[in-house]
Amino acid sequence: MVGIIRAKTAGFCFGVKKAVDKAFEMADPDKKVYTYGPVIHNAEVIKSLSEKGVRLIESEEELRSLTEGTVILRSHGVPKAIIDLLKDKGIDYVDVTCPFVKRIHDIVYLESEKKQIVIAGNPAHPEVEGIMGWCKTPADVISTEEEAQRYVPKDGRDVCLVAQTTFNYKKFEKIVEIFEKKSYYVSIVNTICNATANHQTEARSIAEGVDAMIVIGDKKSSNSRKLYEICSEVCPKTEFIQTVSELTLKQDGSIATVGITAGASTPNYIIEEVQNYVRREF
Repeated sequence: MVGIIRAKTAGFCFGVKKAVDKAFEMADPDKKVYTYGPVIHNAEVIKSLSEKGVRLIESEEELRSLTEGTVILRSHGVPKAIIDLLKDKGIDYVDVTCPFVKRIHDIVYLESEKKQIVIAGNPAHPEVEGIMGWCKTPADVISTEEEAQRYVPKDGRDVCLVAQTTFNYKKFEKIVEIFEKKSYYVSIVNTICNATANHQTEARSIAEGVDAMIVIGDKKSSNSRKLYEICSEVCPKTEFIQTVSELTLKQDGSIATVGITAGASTPNYIIEEVQNYVRREF
């Protein structure tokens, strides 16, 4: 029988669990309950909420058309303008923004008056879009070491560097090293959440010692993709799946140990299904 090493940090983090629990608590087919964007990046969870009557609003235009109901603000956070809009319209809302993300909002809201905010992250990710929406002056986003090397602040302003909570920790360290050598003043705030850092460290450690690695998470989940990138660097037989039905890994006689980890938005029951499948088939 194949040996299975399951990451202790796999699955829901504190912020995601709090957001999901609140969304299911509020779900009621007889009431108008909405989420502004997917409450977390997991299609299975969003489907379950939909079946319980929670409706998904994808755009600000849809939000403007609301006249009643309650809006759940996603765990990734939203721009300040969205909260202001809901207040102006008198629409009830429940903010389930992850506390670690909310901390970044507070930092950039304060620092952006005097400093140029630079965010290490994915500019298209809703968390980063939300962070930018709390800056009083336009923020810049960088994703690579090359962009960090080329970066020069506008008008010679001092810089405040923060990070998307799910950014690759090793990559952020390298970007920090580059910024610390710049000629202008840079204040650095490591805003990668502890859960993300622990997830990534444990995933790499497991992947280095197994014959095959399985990363479970939604394809839209930033932290899940980062886990896959990290694991595939050290374990060639790494698969990134959303559910057990997507698993193509087969026992070919060369697999004695399989590692399993999962992104912070992956429900425990999906992890259990994958683990049971590996135990049964390998």
